[in-house]
Amino acid sequence: MPVEFLGIAATHNGSETSPRSGASFDKEFTLKLARAHEDHGWDRVLFAYGSGSPDPAPAAAYIASRLDKLRILLAHRPNVSYPTFAAKTFATLDRISDGRLTVHFITGGSDHEQRREGDTLTKDERYSRTREYIEIVKRIWTSHEPFDHEGEHYRFHDFVSDVFPVQRPRPDVSFGGSSAAAYAAGGAEADIYALWGEPLAKTAEQIEAVKAAARAAGRTTPPRIQVAFRPIIAPTEELAWEKAHRTVDAIKARKEKGEPAVVRHHRRDEPENTGSQRLISIARSGERYDRALWTPTAAATGGAGNSNALVGTPETVARALLDYYDLGVDIISARGYDLLGDAIDFGRHVIPLVREEVAKRDAERAATGPETLVEAG
Repeated sequence: MPVEFLGIAATHNGSETSPRSGASFDKEFTLKLARAHEDHGWDRVLFAYGSGSPDPAPAAAYIASRLDKLRILLAHRPNVSYPTFAAKTFATLDRISDGRLTVHFITGGSDHEQRREGDTLTKDERYSRTREYIEIVKRIWTSHEPFDHEGEHYRFHDFVSDVFPVQRPRPDVSFGGSSAAAYAAGGAEADIYALWGEPLAKTAEQIEAVKAAARAAGRTTPPRIQVAFRPIIAPTEELAWEKAHRTVDAIKARKEKGEPAVVRHHRRDEPENTGSQRLISIARSGERYDRALWTPTAAATGGAGNSNALVGTPETVARALLDYYDLGVDIISARGYDLLGDAIDFGRHVIPLVREEVAKRDAERAATGPETLVEAG
């Protein structure tokens, strides 16, 4: 099966290792970074969501209207708008992008972050709301007749949209999380299930949990699996590890200064969301796993989001990604700490290696498939 690569559509040049140099929405940098992804073999970019960050939907529309191939993954929190409004926004963006949109629904892993925008539901209530929200959005995208909805969280009557997505029957829906409630909601509704990078054995366990949830929901085809990493690459192993340690030192230095981009992810010593708790637990159990997974980057940020690194030469990191591909992962999310430079380097030196090997394996399977069937008979 083909492999896809997801990058980040950051709206400024700051990261955990360095403060931004301009406004939170730097139009020129946003376009420059997106164009670097398009020019260097990436398939799509994520427009992330934060309570105080630039609105990702118009930022995505800005990029979609200026680039021709790069696809868009738009993050959206159900608490910020009614599903009837959101469905029209997504359909309009799919029109602007000529059918290049996927929507990533975020349930919210921090009570404090949710309350910044008035969301006071509990975690389980949020998952219930997200599932209902996705069901409504899907129906709006595909229904040409007015309908009523009387649910636990939303009620409306005689609604029909006059704007529909380019994609048929609808754009894909992406979802993430590492709790039982997340598996249940995403297993039932998602086309793509997003995980943070963990050791191979733990990733395999999560994939099986997603598949089991999909089966429990009556699905015959489970969601595709996406896994996210922070690659740290260099021409030699020694240089890559030196770069990795410099990266962690820079994160710690910013954290010690109390700089917001590093310390505001969690308001308490321990994060509330299961995914971050898992990353911290893994980091406490060891620094290095499998071929190239390195956890001190996650430990330094308190397990904040996509934070486990893959360290090594392009060849080492490509082989590590292929290990995940062999588990059933076919969407690789990657983001460096030098957003622009790392996007270019990863696109030049890692993506071609992975694509070449995946194509080779697919060709070998296609060639041996009929013979295998005859032997089995």
